[in-house]
Amino acid sequence: MAYDMTVWRRLLCALLTLCALAAGPVFAADPPPPTDQALRQQVQPLNNAPVWREVRSGEAHFTTVKGVETGVLIQSGGQTWRALRNGPITLYGGIAFSAMLVLLALFFKLRGQIRLSEPKTGRLIQRFTTLERMSHWTMAISFCVLMVSGLIMLFGKHVLLPVFGYSLFAVVAMVCKNIHNFVGPVFILSVLLFIVLFVKDNVWQAIDALWIRKAGGLLSGEHVPSHRFNFGEKTWFWLGVVFLSLTVGASGLVLNFPNFEQGRAVMQTANLVHLIGGLIVMTLSLAHIYIGTLGMEGALEGMQTGYVDETWAKEHHELWYDAARQNQGMEQTPGGLSAPAAVRT
Repeated sequence: MAYDMTVWRRLLCALLTLCALAAGPVFAADPPPPTDQALRQQVQPLNNAPVWREVRSGEAHFTTVKGVETGVLIQSGGQTWRALRNGPITLYGGIAFSAMLVLLALFFKLRGQIRLSEPKTGRLIQRFTTLERMSHWTMAISFCVLMVSGLIMLFGKHVLLPVFGYSLFAVVAMVCKNIHNFVGPVFILSVLLFIVLFVKDNVWQAIDALWIRKAGGLLSGEHVPSHRFNFGEKTWFWLGVVFLSLTVGASGLVLNFPNFEQGRAVMQTANLVHLIGGLIVMTLSLAHIYIGTLGMEGALEGMQTGYVDETWAKEHHELWYDAARQNQGMEQTPGGLSAPAAVRT
């Protein structure tokens, strides 16, 4: 009997030893530290700030929907984008655009239209070919459509919404958005064609320094000689057409085609670039439109018909006119007058 008890004791000790060895790692492991949310619930029950702070971190979490940023519930960059768009960009952009309109109105009142010093001769010289004029007008018309629709979408809720009301303004804004999206690619193509056609005549030339010193004679009324395009026109070409228009166009394509799975941060950056670049080019374009219509006698005729009077050519682009005369041939103009043939310098 004593022997049996000894055996049972040994078996029990062995069993307890095995159980202790098996459970040892579990008891030895440190418990996981409580999460911030768990600690917050102990101190401030129902306060979920740690959870939302983690959600707003931008870190991707699990989701069954696959795609770019689908695991990100809240992207905090959206608030920064909205604050910039509805704040300083809208405010200062609107001020700059309005200020340009006021300055041009004051300049026209004080300076008036830049008229020719001598009477027109009636002899015409070709300034633009049909292809050049088609390129320009395609770009100009599409630009004006984009400018009007863009201004309505940016400033409409401040200017038109109080007048139209929500229902009508919603329709107007939607129409503007669709027009903007479809006309944008047309504008980009016209800009590219325009650059190809005119880049050769917009390079720096020594006479441009004289134009800069005399500010083109805009204030003094002095006729400053230039080649086919003066420095002011060249500046608009490189700054307004090449740099700003292509920048606005490229950022617009990013916004126009979100199906390429660019993330929200890329779309927000593209939108800010599009807005800033668009506001700058629209503001500067007002001066270009002004000088090409009301501001200078005979300027619009050149782009309408392709021909300008010899007096206009001599007073505004004397070097280009002299080169044309040196290489001139006689041809019949649309008005039936004898004029020098088109010459490109």
